[in-house]
Amino acid sequence: MQLMELPDPPVGPDVVVIDIKAAGVNPVDWKLRNGGLAERFKHHFPVGIGWDAAGVVAAVGPAVRDFKPGDEVYAYCRKPAIEDGTYAEKIGVPRAQVAHKPERASFVEAGAMPLAALTAWECLTEALELQAGESILVTAAAGGVGHFAVQLARALGAEVYATASPAKHDFVRELGATEVVDYTAGSVADAISEVDTVFDIVGGDAQADALGALRDGGRAVSIIDPSVRERPGGFYVFVQPNAASLRELARRFDAGEFRVEIAETFPLERAADAHRLIEDGHVRGKLVVEVG
Repeated sequence: MQLMELPDPPVGPDVVVIDIKAAGVNPVDWKLRNGGLAERFKHHFPVGIGWDAAGVVAAVGPAVRDFKPGDEVYAYCRKPAIEDGTYAEKIGVPRAQVAHKPERASFVEAGAMPLAALTAWECLTEALELQAGESILVTAAAGGVGHFAVQLARALGAEVYATASPAKHDFVRELGATEVVDYTAGSVADAISEVDTVFDIVGGDAQADALGALRDGGRAVSIIDPSVRERPGGFYVFVQPNAASLRELARRFDAGEFRVEIAETFPLERAADAHRLIEDGHVRGKLVVEVG
């Protein structure tokens, strides 16, 4: 990655231009950087990295009625073709991807939320249709998506079981998990069984092990391995931009139903260091690039 000078984004009829203050760092960012999404999206070089943004509205198109310059907003800024990124001073996105940021959230907290919190919310409420009183097993529960999933599942009234490395067990319990299992110590399915739902964030052998904890007729969702669809009650999610869900998440954040764990922040010129850290795969919570 390198810093470049680019023109300001155009202000289309339904576009909101955001002066970015903070941008969340997600595993998909380094996968995009190394070409891992080349077969899924069109790319226009130079490719900007980052899909999370929190900041202040700089300009709006003439068809935009719900935002004005100066509004504090956050957004999941994913477009059909990859070109603009949020590791940047400005980005222009369709108004349908933008929501007012949570009032209680800092820009760093809000910048960390969109992709990961939306992923957790879509998996829980749309794929699994998780109900109060049900049980759920969340894998990699201390990470970006996982730590949101644990908290939001508890807010929905579910009993939460989770996997994490031993050093993170207390953290995951603080988030609301009833029981946390060391995934390095043997089969998770031997320690937890008969859960109603499974939220897979790891894939591979770990996914197969977690699915072994399901009761007969249970439901599962994965954000890693689409093969989960081959089983009854299995769903794969690649999260969509959704301003209505961002508004709901902002409401729940302001109501104190969940929080954002920030592992570390990086200035824009050190974004590559953030990638080196997240590629290691053991970040607790979220990394954030601070822009302004």
